[in-house]
Parts: sequence; C-alpha cells; structure tokens
Amino acid sequence: MTETRDATFEEGVQRPLRLKALDGDDVQVISALVQDSVLPASEMAWKKSERRFAMLLNRFRWEDPVTTREAERVQAVLCIENVTAVRAQGLDPKDRDTVLSLLAVVFEAGEDEPSGTIRLILAGDGEIAVEVEAPELLLRDVTRPYAAPSGKAPHHPE
Repeated sequence: MTETRDATFEEGVQRPLRLKALDGDDVQVISALVQDSVLPASEMAWKKSERRFAMLLNRFRWEDPVTTREAERVQAVLCIENVTAVRAQGLDPKDRDTVLSLLAVVFEAGEDEPSGTIRLILAGDGEIAVEVEAPELLLRDVTRPYAAPSGKAPHHPE
C-alpha cells in the first residue's frame, strides 16, 4: 500500500520559468508565455559566430492569473539556437530606442525538416524571421516578478 500526502506550501512556491522548445507544438507554448512582451530594440542580438539570436523581454506573467494580486511582469531571456540567418521587416535597425511589442512566436517548417523559420511577430507590422537548422528555443526568467507599470493585464480586442 502506497502512502499519499498533501502538497506542502513550500512545494507551491513560485519559481522562475525555464522552458525549452524543440518542435512547433513546444513553440506554441513559449509563444503563449511571451505574448505581449515588450523590449527596447537594443535588447536583442544575433551572435552569428555562436549561431544564437537572443532577446531580453519584459514579459507579462500569463501563467499566474491575476486574481488576488497585482498584474506582474518579469524579465526573461528568449534565446533561439541553431540560427543560420536573421531578417527583419518593418523595423529601423538604427533606432535602438524603439520599444517593441512581441505578439507571437511561430515556427514554420522548411522543406528540409527539421529546418525552418522562427517568426517573431511584432505589433505595428514588424517581424523578425530567424532561419534555423532545427527549432531550439529557450525561455528563462532572469529577475523576480515586478508589478506591471499599467497595473493590469494587456487587453486584447475580440
């Protein structure tokens, strides 16, 4: 007979997110978690020699529904590995102070799977297309949550 027990409060302590996506379904999960993230254009970089594209996001904490506490954001790193090329559309590469809003992350498989394109869709018709040999995304919270400056969750018109 196995003994069962209730979870303790300590086991319920919130921990920073640390997720990896290795296929299109995984990318959808990461996309949901980074939806409505904001970042200055200066907080993204393509390290060509390391084949890595990374962004430091201020993401809304969708995984923790706003009920009895304030709406929160947390700084997180979104890192894409196995990068072969990066293209941007609708962005001025010289304007490093522009604040970008990330709406979605989508993986589109190429003809030679597992290669394809990670599309970072931005508000205002901007997009960053990251060509990869295979999808490998890492999302990691790097700060403690903080009260969202607006005090509420982002609103999505139906």
